[in-house]
Amino acid sequence: MNYSKKQLFSLVALRMVIGWHFFYEGMVKVLNPAWTSKAYLLDSGGWFKQIFIEIANHDAVLGTTDFFNAWGLTFIGLALILGAMSRAASIAGMVLLMLYYLSHPAFPGMEYLFPSDGSYFIVNKTLIEFFALFLLFTFPTDHKVGVCRLIRFNKTEIKP
Repeated sequence: MNYSKKQLFSLVALRMVIGWHFFYEGMVKVLNPAWTSKAYLLDSGGWFKQIFIEIANHDAVLGTTDFFNAWGLTFIGLALILGAMSRAASIAGMVLLMLYYLSHPAFPGMEYLFPSDGSYFIVNKTLIEFFALFLLFTFPTDHKVGVCRLIRFNKTEIKP
């Protein structure tokens, strides 16, 4: 795909800030040995509430969930920041965000223990970030600005 300079800058900037958000959230969890998603899961609402509560109530499942959540956020963020496999990272990020949304949907009348910033009628910041990742999946930039470009450039230079 050929992008104008403004389009490329906008898409790369979006990729970087979402990447930073994921990376930061992941590292906060990875570096805090006491962190767990238990309270968040127990506070779930919506149609899938019971599934999230069951996850929270089983220590082995919760430990696995916490591990994959923290490291998943970290690696998704790193991939987006570096421009390495950003389409796969976008899909993985969308899956995580959809799980977060299903756990705490922004439906009218739903109240949660944890205050949510940017939660409105049905649409909240989680859903907006989901669609921003969908945009990045649809219009990838790592082949223009990122590690993928460097790898591709080096491969073409090595050929005789």
